[in-house]
Amino acid sequence: MTTGFTGSSELKGEPEEESGAPFDPDATGVIPRIILDLGSADGASSDKAQDEDEAEADGDGDGKAAPEAEAEGKAEVEDKAEADADADAETQADVKTPTDAVPATKGEDRAGAEAEDDADTTTAIRLPASFRVGGPPKDASAEAPSAEAPSAEPPAAPPTTPFRATPPRTSPPTQAQASPQARPETAQESKAPAKSAGATPATAAAPQGLMARLSSLMSSAPKWLPALLTVEGLILYVLALRVAPGPLRGVDPTDINGLGLIAALPTSAFAALLIMLVAFFVTVAQSTDRKFLLLFQIATITFALHGAGALVATEPRFPTAYIHAGFVDFIGRTGETAISIDARMGWPGFFALFAFVTKAAGITDMTPILMWTPLLSNLLYLLPFVLILRQVVATTRARWFAALLFVLVQWIGQDYFSPQGFTFALYLAWVAILLRWFGRVEPRTKPVPDKGWRKWLGRLDAMTPGEIVNTGTYRADKLLMLTLLLALFFASTASHQITPFMMLGVVTAFLIFKRTSLTWALPFFLGLVVLAWISYETVGFWAGQIDAIFGGLGKILTNLQSNTGDRIAGSDPAHALVLKARLGILVVILSLAATGLLRRLRRGVFDRAALILLCVPVLALGLQSYGGEIGLRIYMFALPGACLLASYAFFPNLPADSADVREETVPLRRRNVRFNPELTRKLSVLLAAFFAVLFAMAFLVARYGNEKFERVTAGEVAAMHYVYQHDKPSARVLYLVPKEGKEVTPTMPWGEKDVELVNFNGQALVYKDPSNITGALKKLKESDRNTFLAVTRGQVSYLQLNEGFPEGWGEKFRAALDASSELKRVYSNGDAALYTLKKFVRGTEIPDPQPYKGRGDPTSPWTPVGIAALALTWVTLFAYEVVRLHGPTRAPRARKRLLFVAIPAFVIAVGVIAERFIYIALNN
Repeated sequence: MTTGFTGSSELKGEPEEESGAPFDPDATGVIPRIILDLGSADGASSDKAQDEDEAEADGDGDGKAAPEAEAEGKAEVEDKAEADADADAETQADVKTPTDAVPATKGEDRAGAEAEDDADTTTAIRLPASFRVGGPPKDASAEAPSAEAPSAEPPAAPPTTPFRATPPRTSPPTQAQASPQARPETAQESKAPAKSAGATPATAAAPQGLMARLSSLMSSAPKWLPALLTVEGLILYVLALRVAPGPLRGVDPTDINGLGLIAALPTSAFAALLIMLVAFFVTVAQSTDRKFLLLFQIATITFALHGAGALVATEPRFPTAYIHAGFVDFIGRTGETAISIDARMGWPGFFALFAFVTKAAGITDMTPILMWTPLLSNLLYLLPFVLILRQVVATTRARWFAALLFVLVQWIGQDYFSPQGFTFALYLAWVAILLRWFGRVEPRTKPVPDKGWRKWLGRLDAMTPGEIVNTGTYRADKLLMLTLLLALFFASTASHQITPFMMLGVVTAFLIFKRTSLTWALPFFLGLVVLAWISYETVGFWAGQIDAIFGGLGKILTNLQSNTGDRIAGSDPAHALVLKARLGILVVILSLAATGLLRRLRRGVFDRAALILLCVPVLALGLQSYGGEIGLRIYMFALPGACLLASYAFFPNLPADSADVREETVPLRRRNVRFNPELTRKLSVLLAAFFAVLFAMAFLVARYGNEKFERVTAGEVAAMHYVYQHDKPSARVLYLVPKEGKEVTPTMPWGEKDVELVNFNGQALVYKDPSNITGALKKLKESDRNTFLAVTRGQVSYLQLNEGFPEGWGEKFRAALDASSELKRVYSNGDAALYTLKKFVRGTEIPDPQPYKGRGDPTSPWTPVGIAALALTWVTLFAYEVVRLHGPTRAPRARKRLLFVAIPAFVIAVGVIAERFIYIALNN
């Protein structure tokens, strides 16, 4: 029985004797030799070999003959030993060179000896059925060997043996012993017709070889076709967006309307995106987990969706990214932070990091960084999220589909160059470390109560956990990961206002629901870090704005209304569809998450971690409106849990290596109707693909629906650079608003440079009547010298889409400003114009810039005591957590002593923080 190249074979349960050349320790390996069994002249042997080949083909398909074929070959070979020897001799006669055709002489014995040596140093390889050497059959009368003198023939070659990893024996067996084993191995080759003396082997084998290669290529299509389709789709997508506009290609910015970028995308871009999605699901539908290919496919889909803005833009999109670049520029030039310039400078960690990086790398132009940050951020999000997916009890399809959903529904647009985009990556890494190194899953040992709400809680607690716990982690690794956890939290606290609360909420929920091995010392430690940062480092922000910080606490409905209803009230019908599409994605993904949770519960699996990741961010709705964007932040932080649960709506099963595996449609209740598992698996993949395509199209609408005013042009950037060139000693820019308010931000690339010199806080009131310029003129007259009124394409588009201003309002408004005798246009291009007063009051001068170095932050009498209590509390709580890493029963006395010190110090530190809030608020 042959085994190909994989190892030794067995014959009826007994090890097959190996034969062949002796093992040569000086040789690099055994030289392969191909032996063709061309059959006897009467064709009997060929017919028998064909029968044996067909029997072998009915076997397991791994190159091993079926037991029936082995027995048949062994029995029949003994009856035809002489015919076999004749066939072998005939084969040797066919492959002889012209010099070998000389009649036998004294050198014939030497030739036979050389043949034996050659057989001893080589081993035969039987090629697969697709590789055959064919030719016209030979004349039987011409090639029949002489039966009268069989002893005159050279000794028969040793029997062919499969290539083995182990060295062959030193002495080959006799032909009579090896013949029963040799015949089944050469049955496949005997199907090939014998070659005639005048035939050309290359020309005869070429058609069959080509067809065999094509057949082999097509049979292996599931391996290479998804990768080829992915690369093809990616190239087609890039060309569709980057080439000049034309039929089925290119993007014309003038085609962007209320629906956003999707109105200008060519048909070829949608086709390319569809190809990439199909390639992904072809790979997912396979039975093997092709991790690298799936990760590459998700990365290409991420590039197509989140990189579309960068592919079609000439300047970095999203105006707010420019002010963040200005903060980086300011810290890099001055080495200081100035919370008096902007409240965001009270959390300068993100800006200080990039100021250090750009200065160390010698980067002076941040345009490429601003351009590609959205794409790079989403690629960075994938790494910790995939690590999170590895810690859940789910099938391969569920995990990778969750990763795809995470890319498709991430339309929130907070991945631009911003602290929230940066700290969201830290949040994902935080969750991944908690689950990977500090996860905890313990089976319930207490009996489930008989009735009441405790019965339902007990049943949930007794279900199969939806998380995986990694055992055997070294304490040194855990200590390193604990230190990394604290570093991630410190970086988030110093960079963003909301992310630390999300981290703190997650670890607290994990402790409540017993999904982490850490102790309660960590939440108290982290909570004190957040309070200390707000109290000591951002006092310049909250000293005079206590109501702004705490005024929104508990106002859930008000905060929700400011994030949903107020945003849908746009007057442009097409843009209203964009806002509704965003809510539609939210409703669908939450519905799928609820469905996935129920399907898992019906299979006896309770996914606590995923449910925590979904629900904890919602609690932030009770904090404050966060400038009308708290709903967007909640959606962003709830996505990991929502996507994981939504994938269970399609693939709820446990993995194949789980101890409790159920079929696709077998619920916990056996009385329910069960369908064909194979059919439902295919339907699940098709439904998942349908929703993926639906989400991809909705993503293009939801993410790039504001492209008409979020897109930044070179003309707008040039207008702002004119202001920076004329901002000595200071300058002020007025932007257009339909109503004055603190939460209205400019829709132009503002603050990229000289943030300490140029003031962008001025608002000029405008009306739907473009000829009415009284509001803008009045604001200019109230302002100091060197004040500019900026009219940009982005501002006009925002007024038209969200405030109901008529079409063509921007051109008519600029014409009215040009016609005014009191205004002077100092700069203009097709996308922007700057105006100022022709005459200012005599004697007025350009004011000096607002000083960013004040008299220092206010303090309180108990501040030094509070700082000492903070340091003592952090040291003792961290030491308690480190000791606890050695085990729950290690050093109980030492832990008690640490708690005796930490608790009073914690109370004092919190008391001083409260005292600072009260004292400073009353005295400022």
